[in-house]
Amino acid sequence: MAYLGELISIGVAFSWTATALLSEYGSKRLGNLTLNVLRMLLALLFSLVLFWVVMGSPVPAGGSAEAYGWMLLSGLVGYVIGDFCLFQCYIIIGSRYGQLFMTLAPLSAALMAWVTLGQRMTLMSVLAMLVTLAGISISVLGRGEHHKVSLKLPLNGVLFAVGAALCQGVGLVLSKIGMDHYDTSAIPAWLVPFSANFFRCIAGIIGFTLLLYFREGFAPLREAFHDAKGMTVATTTTIFGPFVGVGFSLMAVQYTSAGIASTLMALTPIIIILPSYWLFHDRITWKAILGALISVVGVSLFFLG
Repeated sequence: MAYLGELISIGVAFSWTATALLSEYGSKRLGNLTLNVLRMLLALLFSLVLFWVVMGSPVPAGGSAEAYGWMLLSGLVGYVIGDFCLFQCYIIIGSRYGQLFMTLAPLSAALMAWVTLGQRMTLMSVLAMLVTLAGISISVLGRGEHHKVSLKLPLNGVLFAVGAALCQGVGLVLSKIGMDHYDTSAIPAWLVPFSANFFRCIAGIIGFTLLLYFREGFAPLREAFHDAKGMTVATTTTIFGPFVGVGFSLMAVQYTSAGIASTLMALTPIIIILPSYWLFHDRITWKAILGALISVVGVSLFFLG
């Protein structure tokens, strides 16, 4: 089917919009690390059920030791480091601004793909980067009291957001490298991304559990299991995020380039504006809308690169 990878990527953008909004609420209610441990556990459980139904075995097949190694590394970068930064920025600056900074992920993916996969970087790609940065700047910079330009958001929230975008792009390319080592005669091609994500979730569980234990202990996790609303949010976030969203994002890079897939997934900052206003009463200005539009236009220039 023509443009299958592109259509999947657009669907992922809507899935990630729901994930971002739910994650902002869940992070503030349960805590960053607690929510991420629950998400990884639930995503792994959903994956086991999927493999059992489709393949008759809860353990995925078709991957080499090299493939599993790349996927574990992808999980460490994309989930443990990337999602920790992303959820922390949701707490500090909110999901709408967090997703705006995620438009930097295609740049990260394109650079990583250029280094590791030989996918070309052109002058148009550099222009795309500059336009995207300009759009973000319009949204988050304003006139200060003592300076001509000042940052309207807390610096630590911005740094977490930038870190999340870089890790998402790098993690996506690491996943693509890992999936290239799968034997599709042993597993249906459409199931490869979910198998890949299975191992990413294992890395996520190990990493987030260790972080939670050393930073807060397991008391918040035990309390979360008795929080019905919190568990509902965690479950829904898992479905839209690390299970369906990430699974299909990995599927998208099977049918199109990593840069194009990330480009379409980066539509989330536009999609999220109205839901963020309805749910969190975030103030919407023409400047913020313009900045988001310019950022997405910048990302779209990767098509011409």
